Amino acid sequence: MNQQGNQKSFLHTVILISTFGGLLFGYDTGVINGALPYMAEPGQLNLNAFTEGLVASSLLLGAALGAVFGGRLSDYNGRRKNIIFLAVLFFIATLGCTLAPNVTIMVISRFLLGLAVGGASVTVPTYLAEMSPADSRGRMVTQNELMIVTGQLLAFTFNAILGTAMGDSSHVWRFMLAIAALPAVFLFFGMIKMPESPRWLVSKGKNGDALRVLRRIREEKQAKAELLEIEAAITEESEVKKATYKDLAVPWVRRIVFIGIGIAIVQQITGVNSIMYYGTEILKNAGFETKAALIGNIANGLISVLATFVGIWLLGKVGRRPMLLTGLIGTTTALLLIGIFSTVLEGSTALPYVVLSLTVTFLAFQQGAISPVTWLMLSEIFPLRLRGLGMGFTVFCLWIVNFFIGLLFPVLLDKIGLSNTFYIFVAFGIISITFVKKFLPETRGLTLEQLEHNFRTYDSQSEKNGNEANIIG
Repeated sequence: MNQQGNQKSFLHTVILISTFGGLLFGYDTGVINGALPYMAEPGQLNLNAFTEGLVASSLLLGAALGAVFGGRLSDYNGRRKNIIFLAVLFFIATLGCTLAPNVTIMVISRFLLGLAVGGASVTVPTYLAEMSPADSRGRMVTQNELMIVTGQLLAFTFNAILGTAMGDSSHVWRFMLAIAALPAVFLFFGMIKMPESPRWLVSKGKNGDALRVLRRIREEKQAKAELLEIEAAITEESEVKKATYKDLAVPWVRRIVFIGIGIAIVQQITGVNSIMYYGTEILKNAGFETKAALIGNIANGLISVLATFVGIWLLGKVGRRPMLLTGLIGTTTALLLIGIFSTVLEGSTALPYVVLSLTVTFLAFQQGAISPVTWLMLSEIFPLRLRGLGMGFTVFCLWIVNFFIGLLFPVLLDKIGLSNTFYIFVAFGIISITFVKKFLPETRGLTLEQLEHNFRTYDSQSEKNGNEANIIG
């Protein structure tokens, strides 16, 4: 193999190993879906509706904090070292969950697992972006999104296999959780052999080390040119005054942060994670037996993977606003139909199959339109000076909303039933559609500088349009 082939091969190895962080993210958020029914059984953790929500959502609270501190730790220690540390945390927390003798230990272990998930959610994409060539950065960073949904599909598949093969064993849920230790070991030993991000090395004044890393993943000429670009970019960033919370007093800054938080909340209040965390419970509630629900839930994982491929392809073809609106109309309609059919077909043998087909439809719209647009727009709307503040705050809000939905969903399911619970999400869907139509700008085809200019001049442009309308009137 020639030099260029070696460089490409090594870069693909870097991407494969580092995205095991995304795989763990997906597996650990998805595995609870099939484990909860067995945990709740007498003689196990004896979960009620509230403690069920607590076990599922404690990971999400940890992820919110992990996302906030994960970025800072990776800036301080380096991306590679941070991922190695997260692999150790994944492994220890997985053992804690697997061996948990009671709800308290399980909740603490899930919270620690959440810290690892949140840390991985910010560190792995950053590492990928900084290792990838500029012309293929978008494609390579989205590999992590693909690994997340693949992790969820693997969780649903292993849940179904173990539930079918060992469903009579009261400890089957421990085996479901234990599997996550394997990718954590792979990530740990794999990252030990991986290089540090060249951008981080330059930020610490280790330019010689950065060039050596670039030579392993780029051609010689490209490596030297990229080193100069990185040095120039870091010099420019050091001269840019970073935004603080005082900057929220500026109207256009406040508007960007408001839109960012809105996008993050919209992605969560569709109810997507009620299906990703409680899909087995939903299908059981609709009428499936536990083993059948576990097998049916594989369809949810499979459509998520396929729809993510479609979503990545659509991003280059369709505007962000129409894509997001189409996704929201699709998810809201699917939830409305679940609510209606759960009432009309109550007790019918057809109901569980109707609900499964509608959850699959829901996820096709969610993972094929809403989720890809969410993460892309959050990376686009914040100017350089605002990026740290804006992304940190919006991703934190996303995880907190995720936490409350994860905590309250089983309680709502228990107290008001499947139909009424989904009607609440339908109302949220209508609010989301209204928000997107009224406030969300189109960002496709605009440079980051053009977007910043549009945000800065929005108020004066709106005033001008208003005056013109008055003159015409």
